[in-house]
Amino acid sequence: MCKTDKFVYHRKLWEMKVRLLGETKVEKLRNSFVSRSRMSLWMIRAVTVLLLWSCFVHLMALGEMWGPRLFKGWPSCFNQHDLSTVAADMRSLPAKIALPLKVRVYQNNGYLMVSCNGGLNQMRAAICDMVTVARFMNVTLVVPELDKTSFWNDPSEFKDIFDVDHFITSLRDEVRILKELPPRVKKRVELGMYHEMPPISWSNMSYYQNQILPLVKKHKVLHLNKTDSRLANNGLPLEVQKLRCRVNFNGLKFTPQIEELGRRVVSILREKGPFLVLHLRYEMDMLAFSGCSHGCNPEEEEELTRMRYAYPWWKEKVINSEVKRKEGLCPLTPEETALTLTALGIDRNVQLYIAAGEIYGGERRMKALTDAFPNVVRKETLLDSSDLDFCRNHSSQMAALDYLVAVESDMFVPTNDGNMARVVEGHRRFLGFKKTVQLNRKFLVKLIDEYTEGLLTWDVFSSMVKAFHSTRMGSPKRRLVIPNKPKEEDYFYANPQECLQLLDEPLRVI
Repeated sequence: MCKTDKFVYHRKLWEMKVRLLGETKVEKLRNSFVSRSRMSLWMIRAVTVLLLWSCFVHLMALGEMWGPRLFKGWPSCFNQHDLSTVAADMRSLPAKIALPLKVRVYQNNGYLMVSCNGGLNQMRAAICDMVTVARFMNVTLVVPELDKTSFWNDPSEFKDIFDVDHFITSLRDEVRILKELPPRVKKRVELGMYHEMPPISWSNMSYYQNQILPLVKKHKVLHLNKTDSRLANNGLPLEVQKLRCRVNFNGLKFTPQIEELGRRVVSILREKGPFLVLHLRYEMDMLAFSGCSHGCNPEEEEELTRMRYAYPWWKEKVINSEVKRKEGLCPLTPEETALTLTALGIDRNVQLYIAAGEIYGGERRMKALTDAFPNVVRKETLLDSSDLDFCRNHSSQMAALDYLVAVESDMFVPTNDGNMARVVEGHRRFLGFKKTVQLNRKFLVKLIDEYTEGLLTWDVFSSMVKAFHSTRMGSPKRRLVIPNKPKEEDYFYANPQECLQLLDEPLRVI
């Protein structure tokens, strides 16, 4: 073989090796690429699954946070018993109210925790105020905590009295409300990383915007530990007043169980004709707190005094009962109430529903009233004992039942100007100015004393009572405004005039 042939041969051999080597690398690269492609595909699938699961978890959290029941209560299966139980439950639910479709989205400035104080209606008004405050500070409200340490010592939670899901959902286009703080925020509270304070009474919205909101932004969580009468009655923007009404008349519904029982009581009463609800606030706690002992014997007076001294937060201790009565600051006694209702011309055969706890002095003190009005009834006499088992020893739940009956009554007569009397009066105004007799106790006790002393005949006494109260029946009127004296002016929740559909007659300033 010549040199030229050898050179060609080696060159071809070298090219063949190079080609084989290149094909091997290409194959390796191809295999590597296929392997990596398969790995990437699995990674994409895994990430997709994780993202979908994360979205699902967040939707569940939002469902819990905002109230829609998209993911709640899905049974794994239904049997015939389940279906009948569900049907029975549906029949017991109150009528549905159209709920807002949209959810309000805003830049959250922090979280507001609220501890209410007082009885049911004092707390009800406070809840309305605090929802309104939260809305206009752009903060998230935690479902309020109810008072468990007052005289009534009621352990009821918000959900035991009010329909908490309706509360959250019906207001979702105005304010974000949570059943509890998110876990990370809750941890901060457990570590003491929040601010607690009582707000100033009768404040306007500028107080909350300029003084309270900066505290929320600074501490992230603010706990207001006293909430009664924290918003002014007057001088607030119309949108603020209307939101207070919306919470009160739409957002706050009692639980289905309480609502159903209230409807049953009203139905029983309606079957027998018209009925009058008498809020006879002649109970031991009221008499001890106010120092009113007119008509009590010495032993009862001593018992009431001991009770007043037993509660340190009842500040006033030494009280002249007769002076206070003549100033109109005592609830009417059952005897005074019987005379007043008779003088007003109330039919003695009307059903008289007593919305109150146990009357101090029992049947002995009630005799004058039952003699004048023999059809005196209470929830305990209209219902079976078992019907009230769920709310027995829970004063706020019992008061909620009385509230429902009072709102629906043909006439409502409170004997004391307390929170229930005023809030029920306002609710009845909202429902069309239903008749509510606003008794003037100072005028009445003077007149009653003159009648019992023989200074007035019955006809004169009766005509004077009727004439004085003819304009005090819950008809439209302007709220009384007294600058710098909010405690003495008319209470917003007794006459929320900004929210009322007025009748044809013009408003009168009284």
